[in-house]
Amino acid sequence: MDHSSKVCHGGRVLVDQLALHGVDTIYGVPGESFLAALDGLHDARSIRFVNARQEGGAAIMADAYGKLTGKPGICFVTRGPGATNASAGVHIAYQDSTPMILLIGQVGLDMIEREAFQEVDYRRMFGQMAKWVAQIDDASRIPEYVSRAFYTATSGRPGPVVLALPEDMLSATVTAENARPVRAVESGPTPEALDELSEMLAKAERPVCIVGGGGWSDQTRACFEVFATAHQVPVGASFRCQDYFNNDHPNYAGHVGIGVSPNLAERIRESDLLLVAGARLGEMTTSGYSLIDIPAPKQPLVHVYPHPEELGRVYAPTLGIVSGMGAFGRALRNLVPRNAPREALVADAHADFAAYSQPTQSPGNVQMAEIMQHLRQTLPDDTIITNGAGNYAVWVHRFWQYRQYRTGLAPTSGSMGYGVPAAIAAKIHNPDRTVIAFAGDGCFQMTGLEFATAVQEKAAIIVLVVNNGMYATIRMHQERHYPGRTLGTDLINPDFAALARACGGFGATVEHTERFADAFAEARASGLPSIIELRTDPEALTPVATLSETRNQGMARKGG
Repeated sequence: MDHSSKVCHGGRVLVDQLALHGVDTIYGVPGESFLAALDGLHDARSIRFVNARQEGGAAIMADAYGKLTGKPGICFVTRGPGATNASAGVHIAYQDSTPMILLIGQVGLDMIEREAFQEVDYRRMFGQMAKWVAQIDDASRIPEYVSRAFYTATSGRPGPVVLALPEDMLSATVTAENARPVRAVESGPTPEALDELSEMLAKAERPVCIVGGGGWSDQTRACFEVFATAHQVPVGASFRCQDYFNNDHPNYAGHVGIGVSPNLAERIRESDLLLVAGARLGEMTTSGYSLIDIPAPKQPLVHVYPHPEELGRVYAPTLGIVSGMGAFGRALRNLVPRNAPREALVADAHADFAAYSQPTQSPGNVQMAEIMQHLRQTLPDDTIITNGAGNYAVWVHRFWQYRQYRTGLAPTSGSMGYGVPAAIAAKIHNPDRTVIAFAGDGCFQMTGLEFATAVQEKAAIIVLVVNNGMYATIRMHQERHYPGRTLGTDLINPDFAALARACGGFGATVEHTERFADAFAEARASGLPSIIELRTDPEALTPVATLSETRNQGMARKGG
């Protein structure tokens, strides 16, 4: 490794360090506060700069890259409004435990603390949504700060790091020495903990495993599948982590999130051993903290997490194990099974999942369950599915089967607008794979003009806009709690197919299920970024509930 000193401006030093740590793509929106860094990127032919249309979209792209690769997604934004726009993506990365580094241009050092143009104290702004927030005041220390940023973002519980870069620091000429390329540090389970876990597994008759969180890989997935098979344990996936375990695997029991199967929820409640690997056991995965008793679960709980402060935060574990998921997966793969046969338990759990995945009928001419079934039967296993938040996502989570690791990208934070930017990042990184973004009509309009970024980058994603003319999730809650008294949830929408064509992509509108297969085939054949608008009936609120039924139930509860 070359550690020789070199004389150049701080922007070039910064770019050299990013390249040294393996960065190949940066997502951002250019700003005058980091012109020197853009100048450094001009000669960095190994790094691709993807200029998004808004910083929130750029940060989501960086999050998606981090999820796909396990390496920090890099996002560059300007000060003030640029940073506040990007905060949505930082929050997503924090709750999803995604490695990310947000680089923010900052006012000059001679203007700090004067409330200069677009000045913000980023330590205070990002303090609770990032693992580390710092400002580099001396360009000669850029290698040190960047090295620490990569270690912090990837070690323990992965997550976002924020570095503020004063513009005069970036333009200053300095002598700097390269750091060493980052090597992520991972903790592992102790032999004593594994022995105790082995004994608990041997005694259990109704164990359930829940997988989720950050720090996974395809190798880790394979290790857990070997473990589940050998020890005959049903496995559920925490909210929006369904691609952590092959859904066709005979041990897969379903997703443990919004719209959890009642049978799986009951299986978890009645389990006599709960092994939770990587998942935080947050609100969505525990059905509002109702699946498991607080603070002491009634069943033995083995909670495995890479950061010790998460263990016991809500649920007191019988056995807490501080470990990265890679090391824990390798240990499980080699754990010798001692349990009594549990074939019937595993078979019943998977049969329940298969039954729950069968298409349901909804009001209207466009049947989302049938569309999901068509996609599942015709698309390759490595298809990447992205989505944001909204009731439309329930159809995706319930009726799509994920068969490979990191074929699903969605925010556990419930952030709207995630699907389109995430799909762009996925397609840029995997140009030969099919990438589909699902978005509701409201969800799409949060970041929908990133579709123009897809056109510019020649990222041929296919966006399925599920248009029911409203913010359906909020409307659902209004009708449940204040039936008939709705406000602010109706949407007057553009012609989404025409919008796609205006941007230079392919657009189609589907008003009947029978038209979808041809429209989708035309989108793929076009080779262009595409939008297919699916005009669904507002009555089709969820796969099992209608708008009118929800309102009537709300009125009945209120005695109306």
